[in-house]
Amino acid sequence: MSETRAELAGWLRLTRTPGVGNQTRRLLLKTFGLPDAIFSAGRSALAGAVGERLAESLLASDVAAADIDTALAWAAQAGNRILSLADPDYPQALLTSDDPPLLLYVRGRVELLARPMLAVVGSRNATAQGERDATAFAEALGHAGLTIVSGLALGIDAAAHRGALATAAGTVAVIGTGADRLYPARNEALARAIAEQGVILSEFPLGTPALAANFPRRNRVIAGLGLGCLVVEAAPRSGSLITARLAAEAGREVFAIPGSIHSPLSRGCHQLIRQGAKLVESAQDILEELRWNSMPPGKVGAGETATLLSEVEDKEEQVLTVMGRAPCDLDTLAARSGLTPAGLLAMLLPLELGGRIAQLPGGLYQRLD
Repeated sequence: MSETRAELAGWLRLTRTPGVGNQTRRLLLKTFGLPDAIFSAGRSALAGAVGERLAESLLASDVAAADIDTALAWAAQAGNRILSLADPDYPQALLTSDDPPLLLYVRGRVELLARPMLAVVGSRNATAQGERDATAFAEALGHAGLTIVSGLALGIDAAAHRGALATAAGTVAVIGTGADRLYPARNEALARAIAEQGVILSEFPLGTPALAANFPRRNRVIAGLGLGCLVVEAAPRSGSLITARLAAEAGREVFAIPGSIHSPLSRGCHQLIRQGAKLVESAQDILEELRWNSMPPGKVGAGETATLLSEVEDKEEQVLTVMGRAPCDLDTLAARSGLTPAGLLAMLLPLELGGRIAQLPGGLYQRLD
């Protein structure tokens, strides 16, 4: 069940309070619980947690009131949602990342966020062949049942979205502006198609313009949503390599398509391959690495999620057995179980929510039962 208007207003107030960043917000949530409990806490309790200045900001009665009303009105429109960390429709894969956004502004088919995804990213100044590759890979992976997530940029991102739109699995576009804005303007028609057939997703408040500092933050969401990340073309110091690094740090698989040694847009992919990314020449290479069993293209949403979970449950006991009683990291679990890190992450979250394991500092996991 979705959150009530009052509950959502509390989350919006928390994210719009001036001077309160994500780290402080998480501290407040950990200390007091949900936003309602934060704002009903006394001044002294808040000051003890975050200091007098931030306590004063949190208790101000008129904090972002107009912005909150605007956001609630937007969320009430057909096809729009605002998902908090506590919303059951918040994508589970993103919850396993190090820095999940507190709020997600969603336009389109929110049920797609429950599907397994693969990120496809690359250069804005792509070659014609690179765009053809991105489209072909995205379409093939979509027909296999993977929803494609990318960043709606020109070049590789746009090509990947177009390929995915040809499949029932659809596509998710994570943008670096408010969900009520479209950037770049040249992708306006594509964005409209994605909003109708897929999902436009942003963590930024409505009205946020295209600011350079927001795009690296957008990249971490792209990385966190996917089971893995495919880089099609990239220069040595591009945003796509940031996304790939964030995906690797989150325990996701990283894939790269090789190219000519004479092409500047191949150097980023070759760099990733030297650093351990999987060299791929076809979509099947990715599916085999993920040990992916293709699903019928028409299966979308809750029914499909239940099918996936039933397949995973048989392996959960195996994971618990190889985990033993001592804390161990994801790489150790992968080596013991023969599963990929991406596959393991999909199993560890429900085990953690079920109280059977705990995630410890340093990326370690420990069995509790």
